[in-house]
Amino acid sequence: MTRHADVRAALTDPAFRVPAVDSGPPGTLAWLRASVSRFSPPQRHAERRAVVVTALAELDPDELRHEAAQLTVAVLDRAGDRLDVMRALARSVPLRVLAGRLGLADPAAAGTAVAVVAAAYHPGVDVALARRADRAVATLLALVPPAPPEVRANLIGLLVQACDATAGLIGAAAHHLLPRPDRDPTGQAGTADLLAEVLRLDPPVRATRRVTTAAVPVGGQDLPSGSPVLLRFDAANRDPRVFAEPATFRPGRPEAALLTFGTGERGCPGERHALALAGGVLDVLRERCRRTRADLRHEPHPTLRVPTNVQVSVR
Repeated sequence: MTRHADVRAALTDPAFRVPAVDSGPPGTLAWLRASVSRFSPPQRHAERRAVVVTALAELDPDELRHEAAQLTVAVLDRAGDRLDVMRALARSVPLRVLAGRLGLADPAAAGTAVAVVAAAYHPGVDVALARRADRAVATLLALVPPAPPEVRANLIGLLVQACDATAGLIGAAAHHLLPRPDRDPTGQAGTADLLAEVLRLDPPVRATRRVTTAAVPVGGQDLPSGSPVLLRFDAANRDPRVFAEPATFRPGRPEAALLTFGTGERGCPGERHALALAGGVLDVLRERCRRTRADLRHEPHPTLRVPTNVQVSVR
């Protein structure tokens, strides 16, 4: 589904459900997936989501942004004249800040383990990746503060959800927004406006999956019950029925119609926190770095768009 109206309707219609996942022994990747709100059936979703919402309510986005900026400054101060944004910043700074604020015992070790889990998080991955993720889940459970199992699982799930998506946003923003020697595409626009337009044109989460639980009319035809559906955020955010000049980068465009963070009961509860973490990194990068002319490549993934590396020069 690619039309903005159809994607938005599917995100809020109870006839479109998140595909079910199988559980596994406690402390494994399969157990984690079956315990988090992201993959929960409707009857379990609200209570599990409440764990995440409660945890996020205790985190001040302004403080997250400030700490992310401080860590970014520290990394740049140690860097030479070149730096890979993905390896040095996008995949480490947000997770270190978030893990520390959530009370994990070793934020750096937690970030490393979260990345391993994130690589195997969606069902259907290679068996070897799943086994590595099982070990990483065990590591994270040892670092999370004591709490009932489902609470600990959902705190880990919060970090996993933030991993690739926030890294992808930072990488895309660095690629699109940092000035090159021959041009500066961003002018004086603020980081928040710039990130919103990157989320629209080059979202780190390109799509999400649903399954119909009843016959549903879409685009003039009925989808039968049990139909797998791919909801395309990247296409919906360029729908000319909603966005004037949909392919043009125009910071300051109203954000209300963006679907990248979802909407409805399963909309991302950490939108402000993710933008704060990315914004803290980008504020510093815009001040101290320029992008090189290197081509941009992305990791292979059916629904995510995460750069493999983004080289910048440091000044």
